[in-house]
Amino acid sequence: MDQFLKKAKEASAVFATIDTKLKNSILLQMADALESHVEVIIDANKIDLGYAYDQSLSEAMIDRLILDQKRVVAMAESLRQIAALKEPVGRILEGWTVESGLQIQKVTIPIGVIGIIYESRPNVTSDTAALCFKSSNVCVLKGGKEAQHSNSAIAKVLQEVLIHNDLPIEIISLLPDASREGVSKLIKQDQYVDLIIPRGGEGLIRYVSENATVPVVKHDKGLCHTYIDKDADLEKALNVCINAKCRRTGICGAMETLLVHEDIAQTILPTLKEAFGAYQTELRGCVKTQELIETSVANEKDFDTEYLDNILSIKVVVDETEAINHVKRFGSGHSDAIITENYGVAERFLNSVDSACVYLNASTQFTDGGEFGFGAEVGISTNKLHARGPMGINELTTYKYKVYGNGHTRA
Repeated sequence: MDQFLKKAKEASAVFATIDTKLKNSILLQMADALESHVEVIIDANKIDLGYAYDQSLSEAMIDRLILDQKRVVAMAESLRQIAALKEPVGRILEGWTVESGLQIQKVTIPIGVIGIIYESRPNVTSDTAALCFKSSNVCVLKGGKEAQHSNSAIAKVLQEVLIHNDLPIEIISLLPDASREGVSKLIKQDQYVDLIIPRGGEGLIRYVSENATVPVVKHDKGLCHTYIDKDADLEKALNVCINAKCRRTGICGAMETLLVHEDIAQTILPTLKEAFGAYQTELRGCVKTQELIETSVANEKDFDTEYLDNILSIKVVVDETEAINHVKRFGSGHSDAIITENYGVAERFLNSVDSACVYLNASTQFTDGGEFGFGAEVGISTNKLHARGPMGINELTTYKYKVYGNGHTRA
């Protein structure tokens, strides 16, 4: 692995000389290549799906794993969107002249070599590779074993484009040792790797965070809430909540807990139960919820669980203060929403809930790099330092100071 990572580090120096026009051209070539190899990618994906069914993975996990023509075309389109974004490297963030006459510029630069550890979704391979490529970073990708054939097929397509353009394949590569021991070694290679981004289950995030010597930006669990206030538009609330839970239950932006103001609970909960019933969503409710609709019991463990499945916890609360406190206690700092027509209550919720993304009258499933105009995201950061929320190309840069003098010496 040392030799592999050394080559990746060397590739980052070569990469630094590539201009924007060439980078964009290569990204467009990669998009075309994905579409022209759609059958190869889908065939590889079928092998992974066979393994997934044999292992009795959940429907939500299988949904995240599936690649069909529509999804591969969407992957290609994501690359085209990333190519169309403004160049993130070399931007002058600030410029000024100090008393000594020195001219100083704060300029964006790539981070360097980025290790990305992820599970299930093979589209992450092309999305993160493209985001790193656009921001002039070398990426080392480690996907889950459940998607290894899909990831390998996608990476090979992208690497063939690099070879065609006389660039080292190490710019986009899969970690050669995908075992737990391989991951353990990768996250300690701070002489070659500049950043680790883990995105996946709670156990993976904890392991990487506790054992890495390389800096880590966490893509932690998405224990997302929606609070329906007493001043909510009930039709709006119904549509948003169904989307937040049922559009895709296995993504990190899916709602896991619904909070309902007690003044409207008797009115809206029966309607919600009927609507969720059409999607066969399993409802688990607090004592007050169970007095109004039939559900199984929701306990503290439920409120602390990211289901990533078609299960929803419901709690009736006294007001927005109790809702905010519930989110503070059980939330993961990912995405939380309020449904209300009361501006004052809305602003209090948005300002008080300390999550990466807070929403008014909108589904938490919008927490996605594509929906934020980033083309895609390398992860949804729940960190507070460096990057937070969907990480696009600008979050994959750092900066340095360029200082211009004319024979200046310090007294």
